[in-house]
Amino acid sequence: MKTNFSLLFYLKKPKNYSDGLVPIYLRITVAGKRAETTTARSCDPLQWNSKAGRLKGTKESSRTFNAYLDQLQTMVYSAHQSLTEQKTTITADRLKSKLTGKAETARMILDIFREHNRQVSSLVGADFAKGTLERYQTSLKHTAEFIKWKYNTVDIDIRDIDHDFVVSYDFYLRSVRKCANNSAVKYLKNFKKIVRICIASGWLIFRIVKHMLEIKPIAYSS
Repeated sequence: MKTNFSLLFYLKKPKNYSDGLVPIYLRITVAGKRAETTTARSCDPLQWNSKAGRLKGTKESSRTFNAYLDQLQTMVYSAHQSLTEQKTTITADRLKSKLTGKAETARMILDIFREHNRQVSSLVGADFAKGTLERYQTSLKHTAEFIKWKYNTVDIDIRDIDHDFVVSYDFYLRSVRKCANNSAVKYLKNFKKIVRICIASGWLIFRIVKHMLEIKPIAYSS
């Protein structure tokens, strides 16, 4: 799925700025969420065209300066194309990381699921019943086995969870695990709660995964 984005070069004046050169920053926006990084360039505010996001003038020095910004812009578009071809969820932070060459902090879905279950366990008898914990533990077990079955790995980054993941998980529960409809629905509901925790924590963007949360269980004919 193609994800649109926007970018902007702008001046970021330091606190208590009075005069002198001002650093130029690049802002990338995806689905309303921003990521910013320095361009490693500065300029006199009087020489900056804020509408164009470039240095004013036609002198060789201005053309060379603007060519550098053009190159950065091209690199962002290349990063976007690369992530699109990899079918990776595109976020502002991920584009920034691709541009700067700095790896993002990976957050793994099973690690988050285990932490959730640990918190539920500590609240059994107060906010949760023992049976609720057992259902979450079983759901975690099925999720881990599904990831091994489909991706041949022990865990995956939450940003790689997509429509295909949920549809395939639903199929796995019903076909491989032979779960009844009600059980499959409950396990998917438990899994989607973990996804919502990721959204609430700011690790996933709701507009990107909204379609995934709305997926209804698939009715397979016998």
